[in-house]
Amino acid sequence: MATVLYHLGRVAFRWRWFVALFWVAVLGVVGFAAAKAPAAADEGFTMPGIESQKAFDLLEHRFPGTAADGANARIVFVAPGGEKITATQNKKAVERLVHEAADGSQVAAAVDPFQAKAVSKDATTAYATVSFKAKASDLTDASKAHLQKAIGQARHAGLTVEAGGDALAVQPAAGGAGEAVGIAVAAVVLLITFGSLAAAGLPLLTAILGVGISMTAITALSSTFGLSESTGTLATMLGLACGIDYALFVVSRYREERAKGHDPRTAAGLAVGTAGSAVVFAGLTVVIALAGLCVVGIPMLTKMGLAAAGGVLLAVLVCLTLVPALLGFWPDAVLERGARRNSKRYRRKQRKSDNGGSRWARTVVRHPLPVLLLGVVGLGAVAVPAMNLQLGMPGDESKPTSTTERRAYDDLAKGFGPGFNGPLTIVVDAKGTGGAKEAKAAVRTIEKDIAATDGVVSVSPARFNQAGDTAVFSATPATSPTDKKTQDLVTTIRDERTGIEARTDGATFEVTGTTALNIDVAEKVQSSLIPYLAVVVGLAIVLLLLVFRSLLVPLKAALGFLLSVLAALGAVVLVFQEGHGADLLGVESTGPIMSMMPIFLVGIVFGLAMDYEVFLVSRVRESYVHGDTAKSAVVSGFRYSARVVVAAALIMIAVFSGFIGADESMIKMIGFGLAIAVLFDAFVVRMLIVPAVLSLLGDKAWYLPRRLNRILPDIDVEGEKLNTKVPAPEQVSREEPPVTEPVLLG
Repeated sequence: MATVLYHLGRVAFRWRWFVALFWVAVLGVVGFAAAKAPAAADEGFTMPGIESQKAFDLLEHRFPGTAADGANARIVFVAPGGEKITATQNKKAVERLVHEAADGSQVAAAVDPFQAKAVSKDATTAYATVSFKAKASDLTDASKAHLQKAIGQARHAGLTVEAGGDALAVQPAAGGAGEAVGIAVAAVVLLITFGSLAAAGLPLLTAILGVGISMTAITALSSTFGLSESTGTLATMLGLACGIDYALFVVSRYREERAKGHDPRTAAGLAVGTAGSAVVFAGLTVVIALAGLCVVGIPMLTKMGLAAAGGVLLAVLVCLTLVPALLGFWPDAVLERGARRNSKRYRRKQRKSDNGGSRWARTVVRHPLPVLLLGVVGLGAVAVPAMNLQLGMPGDESKPTSTTERRAYDDLAKGFGPGFNGPLTIVVDAKGTGGAKEAKAAVRTIEKDIAATDGVVSVSPARFNQAGDTAVFSATPATSPTDKKTQDLVTTIRDERTGIEARTDGATFEVTGTTALNIDVAEKVQSSLIPYLAVVVGLAIVLLLLVFRSLLVPLKAALGFLLSVLAALGAVVLVFQEGHGADLLGVESTGPIMSMMPIFLVGIVFGLAMDYEVFLVSRVRESYVHGDTAKSAVVSGFRYSARVVVAAALIMIAVFSGFIGADESMIKMIGFGLAIAVLFDAFVVRMLIVPAVLSLLGDKAWYLPRRLNRILPDIDVEGEKLNTKVPAPEQVSREEPPVTEPVLLG
């Protein structure tokens, strides 16, 4: 592989204009296709195979034309201090709002709280439900303004009015200013690492181009494959971070080869042949982790994973072709100032056999066991809170108190009880009872039994469909939607189902609603985590076995990843569930961890962890293959790669940390989790545990049974075969004159 990539790098360097124009043309074509592509239909969130989804599907089938997926607004009214909402003036203000809201062009219905008995027992709070014919994403600005005007008039009358639901909810920005700061920090890290504006700008330029192509491609294909707006979030996050890191490694290796005396074109070929080989396999590990999200069985997650995998593949292709092409335009500009001037200080620096990376590795090699224990025990301690992990889907209760949705949630909980914000929807299929009379009797039986269940405060009157064979009613829990007792209540009702249905002569029921759906999603994700881990880790171990031709190194890499991801999950629980340090991150309310968070952490962090493993350990193996002892190979490998790996990790952390500034709690959680996971993996696992383990294992680290060695293909990631194909630097300077920048510009 190294030989093929070496020639690819030389070709891209030679035909730089063609390569550069090709990628610009690709961006233009895909951008044109995205502009012409129809908007994707909003298919909503679906979760095949769970009870809540089955009940939703039954509702859509038995209650046609109810616009169950239409937007809604729950308008909450609170009377001024000491007054009742039922007082004459307050009641008139509420009725005026309901009447005004009902006149909206897209409004399906507006329910008067006094007619629907939607008034709290103390008569201080009431709510009106406004249902729309269109989905929230399809509501016009005029419809929203009409409802907001009516709310403003009610507030002017002296009432406290807040709006829950999705009709007026504002979609927060994914990263905002924090994302821009993250990119700026990445630029600073690149500038410090390379000491050259051109070298710092080149990885940013190629990464942004790659993300631009991948995002426009997702937009162009959104209608065909049903991709939502959120599908590209993961592709953007990983495409930017991986794109910068991959280019960083190639540029760094190019500078290293130039320092050895190779001419620009040969140095570009060698950089792509060696560092590019590591990029290919690092990218493949990320792709495996992302494509493995299909195992979970959540369509939205599958689409996000495949889209992000495509973005990472594109980042690899851009790195292998566009980076050497751009190096052809500015072969000397990416070098340090001292290298361009060939200063004495630079020559003295190059003659030094030590740097920060080698000194660090030498310290670890001298004390491997204490360092190993320190890293493992430290990560283990941080991982302990993960044992108390509670999964769920945060709702309005997790939003800032500055939002009207959060204030509406709090007002409803105060006026009607904490469980009112998460009612359980009971769908009764009475088709097998034989007739309308029997169906009504069966529904009454189910209502009575569920109302008598401990933890249920009340049940609403059942509503039948036109055929009279299906009914739906709600049961209000005594506890909040995210409370563990609510989860236990759902389990209890489902466990008692057999006994209840036995008394209904053929009727069956299912529990659904947002609260039950979130509980089912959490359980499905939790049950899918082990199979997902097995598939991803298993495939990656096989891939690393091919790369390193070792049995123990891939196992060490997988175990190190598990340590870092568990520690990251523990840190997320510590902050977002238990509230320690939550104020520092702007988290206003704590609660269960987003159901998909463990899957995101495992999938994304595994890929990134393997990136660092491949980049770091491939240089160690390269030194070992070229004759160094096992311990000296660790020191030599760290001399060449530690600084770049640290820079890559800092860039990743900066990019992910940018999402911590998001208003949305879930995005904030993902940004924090990924940033802290990279911190643990790069600076504890790769910088402490990896050199310590390699030092303790010695030559055994690179052991591979002879039979297996004969079976496995020789991929040559280290570029050993290039030693016989590429002339030594001094030979190059005599046989092939170096290409200078004026010639390139001409």
